[in-house]
Amino acid sequence: MKISRQKAPMALTEELVARTLRVVEDAGPTPGMIHMTDADYVRVRDEVLASAPVGPLKLFAYGSLLWNPVGEVRGGERAVATGWHRSFCFTVKRYRGTVEQPGLMMALDRGGQCQGMVFEIAEPLADNLDALLRREMTILPAVNVPRWLQVRTEGGVSRALGFVVNPASPRYVRLDKPAIAATLAHAVGHWGSGAQYLFETIRHLEDLGIRDRNLWQLQALVADEIRRAVTIE
Repeated sequence: MKISRQKAPMALTEELVARTLRVVEDAGPTPGMIHMTDADYVRVRDEVLASAPVGPLKLFAYGSLLWNPVGEVRGGERAVATGWHRSFCFTVKRYRGTVEQPGLMMALDRGGQCQGMVFEIAEPLADNLDALLRREMTILPAVNVPRWLQVRTEGGVSRALGFVVNPASPRYVRLDKPAIAATLAHAVGHWGSGAQYLFETIRHLEDLGIRDRNLWQLQALVADEIRRAVTIE
């Protein structure tokens, strides 16, 4: 007889996430940072289009693009990008953090593999790609950069656009899980908290049947950190 095993629920619950949320006014561009201009976005967009493989322009989504897409995309199929893994590996002083309490955001970093989804970027291609670049890239030198990745789906191997971390950026960090958890449990900006970002990413991955072991371990640590903070208060 086959025994059905249910997956354990997340330790990081909506209730715990709600404890991390508060209203934060957008302080605007961070002083001392060089922000991308319209000309910069046109340059990057044209470089991406010039290097694109023949056929529909594919996008590899592995994080917030799964649950908070930008621009118009079509279709969607499970895919694996080899040589890359999800990582909270760059700091932010805006969006999901502040100058006083910087947060962390996720990108693809070298090593391992990453399960996600591949979509087709719809027409008008230039407009939808421009919207995507403006969401994913804000500051120079860019920390989250577009790159053509080799991805595998049931239909075979192809190339899809993904956003990977630039290790030369001063915002790039490599932290252990307890340090990442402490940051995500406390940092919040006008887009929301780090805990919320992690929760939504895991929830949507789970809906797709994807369990990221590193993120699953991380959510338990974040839950513990939030409970500890409430106890201290």
